Amino acid sequence: MKEAEELLSEHFLEIPAEEALERLLFSALAEGLPVACWRSPGQQKCHLLIDLSGKARTVHPEVEKLPSGFVFTPYAADLVEAGAAESKQSLLLEAHLYLTTESGASVQLSPDLSPALQEKADALLARALEVEVGGKVLPYFVQPGIQASGTEKEQYCQLVAQAIQEVREGELQKVVCARKKEVKLKSDFQLLPFFRTLCQAYVNAFVSFVSIPEVGSWLGATPETLISINEQKMFRTMALAGTQPKSAAPRPAEAVWRQKEIEEQALVSRYIINCFKKIRLREFEEVGPRTVVAGNLMHLRTDFVVDMEATGFPALGSQMLELLHPTSAVCGMPRTEAKVFLNQHEQLSREFYAGFLGPVRVEGETHLYVNLRCMQLLQKEVILYAGAGITADSEPEREWQETEQKCATLAAFLGAE
Repeated sequence: MKEAEELLSEHFLEIPAEEALERLLFSALAEGLPVACWRSPGQQKCHLLIDLSGKARTVHPEVEKLPSGFVFTPYAADLVEAGAAESKQSLLLEAHLYLTTESGASVQLSPDLSPALQEKADALLARALEVEVGGKVLPYFVQPGIQASGTEKEQYCQLVAQAIQEVREGELQKVVCARKKEVKLKSDFQLLPFFRTLCQAYVNAFVSFVSIPEVGSWLGATPETLISINEQKMFRTMALAGTQPKSAAPRPAEAVWRQKEIEEQALVSRYIINCFKKIRLREFEEVGPRTVVAGNLMHLRTDFVVDMEATGFPALGSQMLELLHPTSAVCGMPRTEAKVFLNQHEQLSREFYAGFLGPVRVEGETHLYVNLRCMQLLQKEVILYAGAGITADSEPEREWQETEQKCATLAAFLGAE
């Protein structure tokens, strides 16, 4: 990328960073352009990426080969058949225009812009200078034909009971049953203030807003890293499972976990280690499990770290994506059998819930997250998604309450009617 300061007037450079982000975000959405806005865990700066082509393209997520951009992948994407047409189910927003709010608004343009896209960039920046955003409702895309609806408690508890029976009698060790919940929005709901509220409330989560024509808009604050690769080629992933309210213990270190949650988390950790074994990766660092806080909930987490250069695995990111997605934390174990059970019994289109998303090769790094604690935005409602890991010791009522707690992580800030 190259600095675009020559394209910006002194007036634009003097605009506060958060206002610059809002102006560009509003202008891009008004022009029908795909956008991704995010705040990484533990950071303060926000990022805005705009695809000037007007359309996200489908790709196979070979993260080492993709151009700089943002990947958005549905739960149902099958990554195993690498290179096949049917495997191109990830959406890629290319980083034609990229802004960060660190030390003022830093705007960069891709060095590979065609003359036509360069012209669009100039026009968009000029419009961002002129637009008055104060008090305006931020526009966003809504998936055509989508209907707001939720999962009935009786229906979900019946699904959980079926899953428990399958685990006790069959080959399944664990299956993750998902549901959705409809929440009506207040008439004065403002998306960007809500995004900023989530950033403040969930410091250690990946907070994101993605809006794509014909696909719709999703917003969330997920605690789970799928894969992460920094500039030093250090690869990271995590096993995150087990859930209880934050209020259950005075401090995370004093949390008491039931055997059910301990075993659930151990299953996820063992699966990651088995993935390493499949590709004959033997040198990795394992830290945990430990209790971590995500909003109003606590989870058990184990971190795994690999030095890609020292171990000789330059394509580890793509290899692990194929092996991990969908993770046992959102699908179950064994994964094939769990997917079959869910396809037959869940009766729910997960859409982008439990898929993955995040920046790829942006500022030299790739960070992809499992899309948990998320919502699909409609005009007057949102659809919240949540799931619970079902084992032989599960109880339908308790699992329903767990999904209610997970939905509440976002619903509590919505100001719903």
